[in-house]
Amino acid sequence: MTVANLGARVTGWGFVIFAVGSIAWACVGVSSGRINLLATNGFLTLVNLVGIWRWLGQQRAYDDGGDSAKSARMQASEPSLFTAIKIAAIAVVDDRGEPVGTGVEALIACASGEISYVVVASGGIAGAGEELRAVPHNEVRFACEQLSLTISVAAFGGLTPLADGDWSAEVRS
Repeated sequence: MTVANLGARVTGWGFVIFAVGSIAWACVGVSSGRINLLATNGFLTLVNLVGIWRWLGQQRAYDDGGDSAKSARMQASEPSLFTAIKIAAIAVVDDRGEPVGTGVEALIACASGEISYVVVASGGIAGAGEELRAVPHNEVRFACEQLSLTISVAAFGGLTPLADGDWSAEVRS
Protein backbone atom coordinates (compact mmCIF):
# COMPACT_ATOMS: atom_id res chain seq x y z
CA MET A 1 0.00 0.00 0.00
CA THR A 2 2.84 2.39 0.74
CA VAL A 3 4.88 1.64 -2.39
CA ALA A 4 1.88 1.76 -4.72
CA ASN A 5 1.47 5.50 -3.97
CA LEU A 6 -2.32 5.34 -4.04
CA GLY A 7 -2.64 8.61 -2.17
CA ALA A 8 -2.05 9.90 1.33
CA ARG A 9 -5.06 8.24 2.92
CA VAL A 10 -4.40 4.75 1.54
CA THR A 11 -0.72 4.97 2.45
CA GLY A 12 -1.58 6.32 5.91
CA TRP A 13 -4.01 3.48 6.57
CA GLY A 14 -1.30 1.06 5.44
CA PHE A 15 0.89 2.45 8.23
CA VAL A 16 -2.01 2.01 10.67
CA ILE A 17 -2.19 -1.68 9.71
CA PHE A 18 1.59 -2.01 10.08
CA ALA A 19 1.43 -0.29 13.50
CA VAL A 20 -1.27 -2.66 14.73
CA GLY A 21 0.85 -5.61 13.60
CA SER A 22 4.01 -4.32 15.26
CA ILE A 23 2.13 -3.62 18.50
CA ALA A 24 0.72 -7.15 18.44
CA TRP A 25 4.19 -8.64 17.92
CA ALA A 26 5.58 -6.44 20.69
CA CYS A 27 2.90 -7.89 22.99
CA VAL A 28 3.97 -11.40 21.95
CA GLY A 29 7.55 -10.40 22.79
CA VAL A 30 6.51 -9.20 26.26
CA SER A 31 4.38 -12.28 27.03
CA SER A 32 7.02 -14.74 25.83
CA GLY A 33 9.97 -12.93 27.38
CA ARG A 34 11.71 -12.42 24.04
CA ILE A 35 13.36 -9.04 24.41
CA ASN A 36 14.65 -8.99 20.82
CA LEU A 37 11.08 -9.35 19.47
CA LEU A 38 9.89 -6.60 21.80
CA ALA A 39 12.76 -4.25 20.88
CA THR A 40 12.40 -4.80 17.13
CA ASN A 41 8.66 -4.29 17.11
CA GLY A 42 8.88 -1.38 19.55
CA PHE A 43 11.13 0.35 17.03
CA LEU A 44 8.81 -0.60 14.13
CA THR A 45 5.86 0.83 16.07
CA LEU A 46 7.68 4.17 16.33
CA VAL A 47 8.45 4.13 12.60
CA ASN A 48 4.83 3.31 11.81
CA LEU A 49 3.56 6.11 14.07
CA VAL A 50 5.76 8.56 12.15
CA GLY A 51 4.29 7.14 8.93
CA ILE A 52 0.77 7.66 10.24
CA TRP A 53 1.56 11.25 11.19
CA ARG A 54 3.22 11.88 7.84
CA TRP A 55 0.58 10.34 5.58
CA LEU A 56 -2.67 10.84 7.48
CA GLY A 57 -1.63 14.22 8.84
CA GLN A 58 0.84 16.25 6.86
CA GLN A 59 0.59 14.68 3.38
CA ARG A 60 -3.19 14.43 3.61
CA ALA A 61 -3.29 18.19 4.17
CA TYR A 62 -1.11 18.70 1.09
CA ASP A 63 -3.35 16.44 -0.99
CA ASP A 64 -6.48 18.18 0.27
CA GLY A 65 -4.98 21.55 -0.68
CA GLY A 66 -4.16 20.32 -4.18
CA ASP A 67 -7.63 18.80 -4.50
CA SER A 68 -9.28 22.07 -3.43
CA ALA A 69 -7.28 23.97 -6.08
CA LYS A 70 -8.29 21.35 -8.64
CA SER A 71 -11.92 21.66 -7.59
CA ALA A 72 -11.77 25.45 -7.92
CA ARG A 73 -10.15 25.01 -11.33
CA MET A 74 -12.97 22.70 -12.44
CA GLN A 75 -15.52 25.37 -11.50
CA ALA A 76 -13.65 28.04 -13.48
CA SER A 77 -14.62 28.77 -17.06
CA GLU A 78 -11.27 27.42 -18.30
CA PRO A 79 -9.00 24.77 -16.69
CA SER A 80 -5.83 26.38 -15.38
CA LEU A 81 -4.15 24.26 -12.67
CA PHE A 82 -3.06 20.79 -11.76
CA THR A 83 -0.67 19.70 -9.04
CA ALA A 84 2.89 18.84 -10.05
CA ILE A 85 2.77 15.60 -8.08
CA LYS A 86 0.03 14.47 -10.47
CA ILE A 87 2.63 14.24 -13.26
CA ALA A 88 3.53 10.86 -11.77
CA ALA A 89 1.19 8.32 -13.40
CA ILE A 90 -0.66 10.88 -15.57
CA ALA A 91 -1.53 9.61 -19.05
CA VAL A 92 0.71 10.74 -21.91
CA VAL A 93 -0.58 10.83 -25.50
CA ASP A 94 1.09 11.65 -28.82
CA ASP A 95 0.22 14.40 -31.30
CA ARG A 96 -2.80 12.39 -32.55
CA GLY A 97 -4.10 11.45 -29.10
CA GLU A 98 -2.70 7.90 -29.18
CA PRO A 99 -1.48 6.55 -25.81
CA VAL A 100 2.29 6.74 -25.34
CA GLY A 101 2.78 5.92 -21.67
CA THR A 102 2.62 7.60 -18.28
CA GLY A 103 4.37 10.54 -16.72
CA VAL A 104 7.09 9.83 -14.17
CA GLU A 105 8.74 13.12 -13.26
CA ALA A 106 9.33 16.67 -14.45
CA LEU A 107 12.85 18.04 -14.04
CA ILE A 108 13.00 21.76 -13.32
CA ALA A 109 16.02 23.97 -14.02
CA CYS A 110 17.14 25.65 -10.80
CA ALA A 111 18.27 28.89 -12.42
CA SER A 112 15.14 29.60 -14.47
CA GLY A 113 12.48 27.61 -12.62
CA GLU A 114 11.31 26.24 -15.95
CA ILE A 115 10.74 22.60 -16.79
CA SER A 116 13.76 21.20 -18.61
CA TYR A 117 12.25 17.84 -19.54
CA VAL A 118 9.57 15.36 -18.58
CA VAL A 119 10.35 11.68 -18.01
CA VAL A 120 7.78 9.37 -19.61
CA ALA A 121 7.50 5.62 -18.98
CA SER A 122 6.31 3.32 -21.74
CA GLY A 123 5.95 -0.41 -22.27
CA GLY A 124 6.26 -3.07 -19.64
CA ILE A 125 3.74 -4.33 -17.14
CA ALA A 126 3.37 -2.78 -13.68
CA GLY A 127 6.77 -1.11 -14.03
CA ALA A 128 8.63 -4.27 -15.07
CA GLY A 129 10.26 -3.93 -18.47
CA GLU A 130 9.24 -0.32 -18.96
CA GLU A 131 11.52 2.17 -20.67
CA LEU A 132 11.98 5.75 -19.52
CA ARG A 133 12.55 8.53 -22.01
CA ALA A 134 13.22 12.22 -21.50
CA VAL A 135 10.95 14.46 -23.55
CA PRO A 136 12.15 18.07 -23.93
CA HIS A 137 9.82 20.65 -22.41
CA ASN A 138 9.00 22.21 -25.77
CA GLU A 139 7.60 18.86 -26.97
CA VAL A 140 5.13 18.59 -24.06
CA ARG A 141 1.77 20.30 -23.68
CA PHE A 142 0.32 20.20 -20.19
CA ALA A 143 -3.38 19.54 -19.80
CA CYS A 144 -5.26 18.92 -16.58
CA GLU A 145 -5.95 15.24 -17.18
CA GLN A 146 -3.04 14.24 -19.45
CA LEU A 147 0.21 15.32 -21.04
CA SER A 148 0.14 15.70 -24.82
CA LEU A 149 3.31 15.38 -26.86
CA THR A 150 3.81 17.36 -30.03
CA ILE A 151 5.61 14.35 -31.52
CA SER A 152 4.34 11.00 -32.79
CA VAL A 153 4.61 7.65 -31.03
CA ALA A 154 7.31 6.71 -33.56
CA ALA A 155 9.32 9.86 -32.77
CA PHE A 156 8.89 9.19 -29.06
CA GLY A 157 10.19 5.65 -29.60
CA GLY A 158 13.22 7.15 -31.34
CA LEU A 159 14.25 9.04 -28.20
CA THR A 160 17.13 7.36 -26.37
CA PRO A 161 15.93 5.47 -23.28
CA LEU A 162 17.29 6.76 -19.99
CA ALA A 163 19.69 4.54 -18.08
CA ASP A 164 18.48 3.48 -14.64
CA GLY A 165 19.57 6.07 -12.10
CA ASP A 166 21.56 8.08 -14.66
CA TRP A 167 19.35 10.85 -15.94
CA SER A 168 20.81 13.72 -17.89
CA ALA A 169 21.26 17.20 -16.44
CA GLU A 170 19.78 18.59 -19.65
CA VAL A 171 17.91 17.28 -22.68
CA ARG A 172 18.10 19.06 -25.99
CA SER A 173 15.34 18.89 -28.55
